[in-house]
Amino acid sequence: MQPSPGCPSSVVSIICWCHGPPSPRSAPAGGEGGRHRGAAPVLALPAPARLHPAVLSRAGYIGALGARVICDNIPGLVNKQRQLCQRYPDIMQSVGEGAKEWIRECQHQFRHHRWNCSTLDRDHTVFGRVMLRSSREAAFVYAISSAGVVYAITRACSQGDLKACGCDPLKRGRAKDERGEFDWGGCSDNINYGIRFAKAFVDAKEKKVKDARALMNLHNNRCGRMAVKRFLKLECKCHGVSGSCTLRTCWLAMSDFRKTGDYLRKKYNGAIQVIMNQDGTGFTVANKNFRKPTKTDLVYFENSPDYCVMDKSAGSLGTAGRVCNKMSRGTDGCEVMCCGRGYDTTRVTRITKCECKFHWCCAVRCKECEDTVDVHTCKAPKRAEWLDQT
Repeated sequence: MQPSPGCPSSVVSIICWCHGPPSPRSAPAGGEGGRHRGAAPVLALPAPARLHPAVLSRAGYIGALGARVICDNIPGLVNKQRQLCQRYPDIMQSVGEGAKEWIRECQHQFRHHRWNCSTLDRDHTVFGRVMLRSSREAAFVYAISSAGVVYAITRACSQGDLKACGCDPLKRGRAKDERGEFDWGGCSDNINYGIRFAKAFVDAKEKKVKDARALMNLHNNRCGRMAVKRFLKLECKCHGVSGSCTLRTCWLAMSDFRKTGDYLRKKYNGAIQVIMNQDGTGFTVANKNFRKPTKTDLVYFENSPDYCVMDKSAGSLGTAGRVCNKMSRGTDGCEVMCCGRGYDTTRVTRITKCECKFHWCCAVRCKECEDTVDVHTCKAPKRAEWLDQT
């Protein structure tokens, strides 16, 4: 079974929620999702939490527009996703706000890479045609976006922003770790709810089409979800004479999302190329000399395109004009980043804060200093070479 061109993750379509309602022309009501009437997944939902005031104002915004109208006009959703969107519009708002965070994290992780997680304006897929290839870049985007959904929903639950969830209801009573016994207290992040909802919403699109690319996406989605849970940490507050910690109150908290990004970037570096097995139910390694992928490995089918030059068909923007580091021999170095084409040097003057001093109380005052530096940018390819790729 050969992988079909993958549809971009529907998570990125929710980004429009960060900037207000989508345009009614972005997708026809009852489009792709309207042709298939699947039942909404059953979620075990905790009792409604005490609502943060921001929820009430947001609910007014959503109520005024109508959840059904908004959800029907988010492009790329299948029927199950539209049902979840209409049933939980406040969660969709959190997913949209969280999307900005995981896109920033993707761009941070690949800031020194030829492919730098570029986004495209006025394109609901956000990343363009690069997601159509079953490459390791697509594997990373699916994993980091799935992780971002878990992180955003779990955080919103703990902050009291959502009607359907709150703190983890199972973290009550006493427990024990390597330091001894402690009492559950505070607000433990409800990671299991975040994972359940992310699985139901994100995976719905892939389960509608059972092909090789869908199996790849499902696998990488799971890697992203479990990466967030991997970095849960136990935080405690000590009670006792002079903070002696004879008694402890503890709660589970998610680590900074950067840890998840760093972890998934390492998984990207070690991603395993696979092919479908004969019965079409799973993967086998493309190269028999490599180990079989585990549940925590990112997998991909196709080699990455050449990101050196602009190639509209592959979604490559090329590296012409990218800033490079003349002194580095890594991926950010001019030799690697510019693909051997050379670089231009421009001398620029920057104004920076300097000689900062603390003044009692309580201000920091700085001078403005001019600093002249050389900025190196990659040369464009020769015109004939560029035309071959467009």
